[in-house]
Amino acid sequence: MRVLVVEDESRLAETVRRGLVAEGFVVEIAHDGDDGFHTALSSDFDAIVLDIMLPGRHGYDVVHDLRANGIWTPILMLSAKDGEYDLADAFDLGADDYLVKPFSFVVLVARLRALVRRGAPERPAILSVGDLQLDPARHRVTRRGEDVALTPREYSVLEFLMRRSGVAVSRSEIVRSVWDAHYDGDENIVEVYIGYLRKKIDQPFGVRSIETVRGVGYRLIP
Repeated sequence: MRVLVVEDESRLAETVRRGLVAEGFVVEIAHDGDDGFHTALSSDFDAIVLDIMLPGRHGYDVVHDLRANGIWTPILMLSAKDGEYDLADAFDLGADDYLVKPFSFVVLVARLRALVRRGAPERPAILSVGDLQLDPARHRVTRRGEDVALTPREYSVLEFLMRRSGVAVSRSEIVRSVWDAHYDGDENIVEVYIGYLRKKIDQPFGVRSIETVRGVGYRLIP
C-alpha cells in the first residue's frame, strides 16, 4: 500500500515514515503543501496523511484543491488543535479522517488500513443541480455563475434538497435534518423557507426548480 505523508516537521515525518515502512507500507514524504499537492496529483496513492498547518499551501487548501481536481484518495488529516470547528472544516472540505497530535502510532496505522479498505468512491466536492451549485467548503451558492446570498437556515434547507435532488422529501424530513433536535414548532416553517429560497434561487433567474409535490412535500429538479 502506497501512502503519501505531507508533514513539515522533519523528525515527525521521518518517525511516521519508518513506522509505516515497518508495517509494510510504501511511503513518500512531502514537507510543504505545494509539494504535497503536486505529488498527490501526479502519482497514485492508497491514502494520504496530511498535516493542516503547512508552509506554502495550507492543508485545508490541499484537500479542497485535490477534490476539485477529481483526486478522491482517502485523506487522514493531522492537527495540533483539538477543536470541533477544525474537525468540521476538515470533513466539509473532503477529508476522510482526523487525528490530533500527539497521536498513537497504533491508531494511525489502524485508521489508515480502515481507509484503504473502504477505498475511494467518487464524491463531488461541489453539489450541482443543473446550473445551481453549492460549495460546502466555501459555504457558497451560485446560479449561472452568480453568487446567491442565503441565510444559514436557507443554506441548510437548500443543501438538504440538493443532496436529494430529484427525490420528493417531506416537511418532517427537512425539519428533522435542518432544525434543532429539540425544535417542537410547526412544520409549516419549512413552507416559509421554501418561499424564501424560491425568491432567491429561482425567481431572479426565471426558473422553477423547487417543486411542490402534493401530499408529500418538495423536490428539487434541474
